[in-house]
Amino acid sequence: MKKVYAREQYCINCRLCEVYCKTNHSKSKDVVKAYKKESPSPVSRISVYGDSKASVAVNCRHCDDPACVKACIAGAMTKDKKTGIVSVNESKCIGCMTCLAVCPIGCIKISNTAVKCDLCSGEEPACVKNCPNKALVWLEVGGGAK
Repeated sequence: MKKVYAREQYCINCRLCEVYCKTNHSKSKDVVKAYKKESPSPVSRISVYGDSKASVAVNCRHCDDPACVKACIAGAMTKDKKTGIVSVNESKCIGCMTCLAVCPIGCIKISNTAVKCDLCSGEEPACVKNCPNKALVWLEVGGGAK
């Protein structure tokens, strides 16, 4: 399974990963429309923390034994055994925020329902594709960021 790894030494806090994640998860797939015209506004599944001196992008780690899946009382959080992707079935989610409370990374957001990184459904994620400084990389598990 491939995962997104952050290389904080290369992060310049530009937040383009957030912009392109939000755009990729929008109806229009257009940056301007996603930010200014869509309602409800799409939500970025990655967040940058820090400042211009030190920052890092944080997204779901798709844990081997995800606490969010165990804690989900509605059965909306699942882990695909084949791909390893932890995902949210938004039609089942009741917005109780239990997953948010148990996530050790703090990467789940609530926008009526739970919202989290879906690794762009297994393709190279938009955050990785659009990171100008290669602070985010798409690697096989165990490969580690160099």
